Amino acid sequence: MSFTDTPLTLNALAYDRDLVVRLKEATTVSVIIPARNEASTIGGVLDAVLHSANVETPFVDEVIVVDDHSSDDTPTIAEHHGAKVISLSETTGKGEAMRAGLEASFSSLVVFLDADVINTTTTFVPRLIQPLLEYEQIQLVKGYYQRPFLDMPTGGGRVNELAARPILSLLYPGLGEIRQPLAGETAGRRSTFERVGFVGSYGVEIALLIDVAKAFGVKALAQVDLEIRRHRNRPLEELRPMSVDVLRAALERYGVNLPEQ
Repeated sequence: MSFTDTPLTLNALAYDRDLVVRLKEATTVSVIIPARNEASTIGGVLDAVLHSANVETPFVDEVIVVDDHSSDDTPTIAEHHGAKVISLSETTGKGEAMRAGLEASFSSLVVFLDADVINTTTTFVPRLIQPLLEYEQIQLVKGYYQRPFLDMPTGGGRVNELAARPILSLLYPGLGEIRQPLAGETAGRRSTFERVGFVGSYGVEIALLIDVAKAFGVKALAQVDLEIRRHRNRPLEELRPMSVDVLRAALERYGVNLPEQ
């Protein structure tokens, strides 16, 4: 198939709250948050999401935190903030946590959010679901944003810029237009997630992007501007395993036979 098409891109000004309210109507939306040892941030993420569930015209019908065998108070805090918590018996990885959350949810539209974001806002969910409500052909939506690093306004997302975007530009040109292919802020149709599934490693986000594009075409993808996103930046030495998983997922989908790790 051709990867020369481009995804739909909606900038921050394209967000139309009234349109989302009108189009959602009886459509159900589940928010799933995979989390492992995120006690310091999970409460703030949930407060923003549950605000969207408790307003007069709610954007969210269900909120699930999948606790990936945390050793801190992540599940207790998540329950205290009003989420349904699913606890996994052993550490499985983000992809498996996403799968468990999907299986436990009921909605036709599903939003995945990261648990370590410091400034999740009440508009993340409605911004992410707008293209799914507005355009029938859209199957998967990724958030994009400015990522500060230390005291600098940009520079975060090093694996994204040094591994994910270059490999996509080389092998899948249209997907190179996705600004944050590794974004944990992802929304899609339940039927789409059930069709393509999730890999179990750090490669889950890039694999999901490629698999949906292969199944439905690049024009089935959209990205929306979430403006500024702040979260914990990992030390450089922790980014190598993530980069390996990202490159492996992209290369294997391109047909490259790689040795098992």
